[in-house]
Amino acid sequence: MQIMEGDVIATIKQFNPYFAHYHTGGVPGRNEIDNTQELNYPAIMKAIVDTGFKGHVAQEFIPKRSDVLASLKQGVDICDI
Repeated sequence: MQIMEGDVIATIKQFNPYFAHYHTGGVPGRNEIDNTQELNYPAIMKAIVDTGFKGHVAQEFIPKRSDVLASLKQGVDICDI
């Protein structure tokens, strides 16, 4: 969505009734979501929660580190608001 729309939070606020699920993905590269990525996931997660969304958020990524579970935990921690 970042690549196609550019303003993820505004898009979530405007079109949230049409979203059945959300998933993360680092930009660029779909790697671990951290401070090297273009997206501020804590702010995005807050925007999602503010819409009243009660579902799950999937983690999509291609880990760069060899400890894949640590990469997944990092993503979960970042998105847990």
